[in-house]
Amino acid sequence: MTYRLPEFYLPYPARLNPHMERARAHTKQWACAMDMIDEVVWTEAGFDGMDYGLMCAYTHPDCPAEELDLVTDWYVWVFYFDDHFLETFKRTRDIAGGQAYLDRLEAFMADEPGLEPQNPCEKGLADLWARTVPHRSEGWRERFVEVTRDLMQESMWELFHIDTGQVSNPIEYIEERRKVGGAPWSACLVEHVSGAELPPRIARTRPVRVLMETFSDAVHLRNDLFSYEREVQREGELSNCVLVCERFFGCDTGRAVEITNDLLTSRLHQFENTVLTELPQLFADHALLPHEQAAVLAYVKGLQDWQAGGHEWHMRSNRYTKGESSGGLTVHHLTGPGGLRNLAAVPFRQVGPLECRVVLPYPCGESPHRQAALAAELEWTHRMGMCDNVVWDERKIAGHDFALASSGMDPDASEAELILSAHWLTWGTYGDDYYPLIFGQARDLAGAKAQNARFAQFMPLDLVQTVVPVNALERGLADLWVRTAEPFGPAERAEFRRYVEAMTDSWIWELANHIQHRVPDPIDYLEMRRKTFGADMTIGLARLTPGKNLPPELYRARPIWSMTNAAMDFMAMANDVVSYQKEIQFEGELHNAVLVMETFFGVGTQEALDIVHALMESRVRQFGHVETNDLPVWLDDIAAGEAVRERVAGYVQELKDWMAGVLRWHLETGRYRAYAQWKPGPSGLGTASTRIANLIGGRR
Repeated sequence: MTYRLPEFYLPYPARLNPHMERARAHTKQWACAMDMIDEVVWTEAGFDGMDYGLMCAYTHPDCPAEELDLVTDWYVWVFYFDDHFLETFKRTRDIAGGQAYLDRLEAFMADEPGLEPQNPCEKGLADLWARTVPHRSEGWRERFVEVTRDLMQESMWELFHIDTGQVSNPIEYIEERRKVGGAPWSACLVEHVSGAELPPRIARTRPVRVLMETFSDAVHLRNDLFSYEREVQREGELSNCVLVCERFFGCDTGRAVEITNDLLTSRLHQFENTVLTELPQLFADHALLPHEQAAVLAYVKGLQDWQAGGHEWHMRSNRYTKGESSGGLTVHHLTGPGGLRNLAAVPFRQVGPLECRVVLPYPCGESPHRQAALAAELEWTHRMGMCDNVVWDERKIAGHDFALASSGMDPDASEAELILSAHWLTWGTYGDDYYPLIFGQARDLAGAKAQNARFAQFMPLDLVQTVVPVNALERGLADLWVRTAEPFGPAERAEFRRYVEAMTDSWIWELANHIQHRVPDPIDYLEMRRKTFGADMTIGLARLTPGKNLPPELYRARPIWSMTNAAMDFMAMANDVVSYQKEIQFEGELHNAVLVMETFFGVGTQEALDIVHALMESRVRQFGHVETNDLPVWLDDIAAGEAVRERVAGYVQELKDWMAGVLRWHLETGRYRAYAQWKPGPSGLGTASTRIANLIGGRR
């Protein structure tokens, strides 16, 4: 069906580069020289109508003529690649041929490819690489190779979904679309065109990452709104957020368009919030010099120009749906998702316990060392000074029972391993309670950052402690670090320290949101929740255990990280459901998935709970789908030997144990028992989705 395009949030004006006509003429000549106007994938009339010269003149309004020619050629290449892959491999469902084609194409991301180009994509990439990459720094080159590889290789994800007829759940879709959609690649080109690369020491920090990801998500969601008819109805594409929302929420196309557009608006607000609240802190924390700050701000301006110009091109290009649409600034854009609504949560409101009806299809094991671990946990907590009657008292400590969680998470662990695991859970939870109480109530962001900076001193890679701990957090970390890191090599120690720092840094993110009294954007929340939950740290312990761990490159493979993220999201949302009353009514918390969904959709608690339950169930189903379907194919593709297959199977089992053990702990620990109602038996996505369809239809 056709549909009316929504009212887009357009906060930045679009401007046109004066060198547009030159870029149009140049890039057509270049496309002909690369054999791209071949009357098969592209006709001459079709190429002219898509008007990539206009696109780049809009998205890069201030760059010189030569750079506009170059960047336009890059976009001609990337769109030809997308269409060529569609015609050659997606339509024919040729998975093996598609993978071989992509593997060969990667060889042309080198100064000396060692291969002769055999098709327009290879010829174009070889030409563009030589004209662009040798002139950039090693840091930029590394990032550009990474995003270009993602852009190409993740096309297989779309092909797999078409071949199996599978539509993603919303969380999986946003993650994968960010890779295959190409906007992170565009963000790298913004650096190139602006002539001001990001300073290397901040290029991978959270604020810069969020700028790139919010930019990317907004570009992709806008593209999905314009391309829905072409992709879904004419091409049989299944990777489109409008379709994802139709299927997940059980709503019609019009409502799915509104949800997608609200998500787009929320991401743009997140971009703005990051620029205004996080960049000044980033500049100060890293002592950026004036010219470095100017480079970051030039990057921000380039991303804003791209957003505005990309929208104008979508409205004019023959590649996409046309239709009546307005844009600018409406009341809904200001007060809706991402806007003032996110600042209007009522703290400490009366709520009540929620029903948790989620069923995990994996049994929970039990360690014979549980009681020994519990005794060691209680002794260690007191010895480290955590029974301070400020953050924790005897009653709280007695009710926690982190040994119960560790027993289910790793039922085969030795007694020493189980005790160590319980102590890490104790330390992480104490810190999670400490920061909002000690720093949050005082709105002391500087004090929290100073505490975080001290943490690194208690995690020396050489295991030599030179600083005296002054509080329970520091004593606990100093003790745990030596016991944990001693068996690790230098690389493993550095990696585990990054896991711990990711969790402690996320406490600063939560504190900053509290100071703004801002409920997070749903995508930012779900991605940061993995860190605030400590999932990287607890799973990292298993990853780094000698004899159980996989080769590092395997953790980056799509099936492995997909299952890992699905497990993390399931458990983080389970925690939010169980702790909802404790957090919202008694702690004034803003970081809870149910509250995030209430805020984004403008619905009540029960409706938001249904959405969270449905997301949890979809993540469990995705975990099982990848294990059953994607994982065996991937192992065959890499010709994995028996030893690797056993290690992978062991890691998958560890993820199952982790989910089952942590879920059981949430349902039995005294930490949450008074704040949730466990209703055994399947909730069933059918029930949840029916409720969702009723509440989503017509709600804005």
